[in-house]
Amino acid sequence: MRWSNVISAAAVLGLSAAAQLSWAAEPIAPVEPVKEVNLAESELGKKLYFDPRLSKSGFISCNSCHNLSMGGTDNLKTSIGHNWSQGPINAPTVLNSSLNVAQFWDGRAADLKEQAGGPIANPGEMAFTHVLAVDVLKSIPGYVQEFRLVFGTDEINIDQVTSAIAEFEKTLVTPGARFDQWLLGDADAITAQEKAGYELFKNSGCVACHNGAAVGGSSFQKMGLIEAYQTKNAAQGLAGITGKDADRMKFKVPTLRNVELTYPYFHDGEAQTLTEAVDIMGRLQLGRKFSDKENAQIVAFLKTLTGDQPLFNLPLLPPSTDKTPVPTPFD
Repeated sequence: MRWSNVISAAAVLGLSAAAQLSWAAEPIAPVEPVKEVNLAESELGKKLYFDPRLSKSGFISCNSCHNLSMGGTDNLKTSIGHNWSQGPINAPTVLNSSLNVAQFWDGRAADLKEQAGGPIANPGEMAFTHVLAVDVLKSIPGYVQEFRLVFGTDEINIDQVTSAIAEFEKTLVTPGARFDQWLLGDADAITAQEKAGYELFKNSGCVACHNGAAVGGSSFQKMGLIEAYQTKNAAQGLAGITGKDADRMKFKVPTLRNVELTYPYFHDGEAQTLTEAVDIMGRLQLGRKFSDKENAQIVAFLKTLTGDQPLFNLPLLPPSTDKTPVPTPFD
């Protein structure tokens, strides 16, 4: 992180110079509250995020796989899509996703706006088309009015839909974690065991990939650096986008923010617990076998990264009309 960004973040949080210096040298930075958001667009995006009518079945919404009551994920190995189809990969958390260098495990979407359009048209997820999704919205007067208020036009298109969803997702940050309180100068915010876990996390090399405010999400790394990772999952990571063999099994490093809530772990969801995940990552990525005590210390530290979860009223979705296309959940 550049020093200018550090000072900027500190200023937003209202920190003293001493507090700024206390964490500026650390590889992990506090999560900042969202600073700029279009409230009207975000409110529209919240409705769209929760609206299952953007799916062919009328049953699946963004929140189905990125459940904001469950750490922004679904706690399944792979998500359940249209007609109970098995998803190809573990659903990453939507929380703090605005801090990612790119979206999806393979980085195929540059930003939240681009990502938001993917699941709607994916036959294994929401199984709709962008045209049909827009037709549904156009048939609902409540949405027509709200799109007009937000975008200043009677036209509704998929670009507006994904922009609104992304604007809402930008608000889903989780400041206030106990570890952030410690970074900001509260020495009593974490325990001795948790502090020992953080020191192990740093000194063992975990911070080479898991750093910054998101504690990850800023790079692509090979899964199985020291020892090959054995999996039945067909996903090849970045290689699926670049076509380069050197990118095989390179995935976007996941954020560790709220990690105690986002089980199971890894792109294939094969690690059910943090204890298991820490053991595997130690051996495969670092060439180190953590003792039971060391593992427990690191797990204790990771649990201090749980921040304040997004808190808001569930949206009341505008009702369909006689002209609204009927969902086809069993086709």
